[in-house]
Amino acid sequence: MRDPTRGGLATTLNEWAGRVGIEIEETAIPIREEVRAVCELLGLDPLYAANEGKVIVAVAPQAAERALAALRAHPLGERAALIGRVTAEHAGRVVLRTPFGARRVIEMLAGAQLPRIC
Repeated sequence: MRDPTRGGLATTLNEWAGRVGIEIEETAIPIREEVRAVCELLGLDPLYAANEGKVIVAVAPQAAERALAALRAHPLGERAALIGRVTAEHAGRVVLRTPFGARRVIEMLAGAQLPRIC
């Protein structure tokens, strides 16, 4: 379990990757529309945004549905989602699968996230 306050989801998953690969589904990540809109307006990537009061949990595949049900049973966990899996492929990397089926590597954030200027 980990609180993604500093560096957001992307940083946390990169710290976890180590000797395994992590593959996540972009459409499964529960990002509120207002957060997505503000990030787009400011040119920020919501995957690197601080997420105070949230938690990322890794569990064995056979325990995923039970863990998800337990999280969703609490009012603060009603938006809990299964967003990805650990894989032997691409060890040490976090890979995001887009809605179009493409994959892109999610790198560790170097320095502070700065808004796009152009």
